[in-house]
Amino acid sequence: MLLCDSAQVADQKLYVLGGGWSIMDPEPAQSAIAMKIDVDWHETDMDHHLELHLEDADGRLVMIETTEGQHPLEVRTDFHVARPATVPEGTPADVPLAINLGPLPLEPGSRYIWRLTIDGESHEDWALSFTMRPRPEV
Repeated sequence: MLLCDSAQVADQKLYVLGGGWSIMDPEPAQSAIAMKIDVDWHETDMDHHLELHLEDADGRLVMIETTEGQHPLEVRTDFHVARPATVPEGTPADVPLAINLGPLPLEPGSRYIWRLTIDGESHEDWALSFTMRPRPEV
């Protein structure tokens, strides 16, 4: 996973603009998460469920105001990966994903973590942390 300004998937390739940062300016701005998932051979031809949640520095879900009230800031999607027919058995299948986000209402001077789970499983390295700069003193 990689934090970036924007990302897209085309021809099964991931295209990233302004990638690799971990500090954001205090004013809300567009951002994106680019990721490549390696799906093991024995997990192809199956449906998978992905969830990405934003947490604060204390591990609490970040809540945002919506037209339906407060909800966690999250991305959920399902994906299905066909077993590659033209590669040797045992070869993982690549799944490139680009998640573009509009400006987020985050607290300046705070730290946040995007946590990924796939099929209910998560690993310590399936996380992206970043810090919002404080607003300049006037």
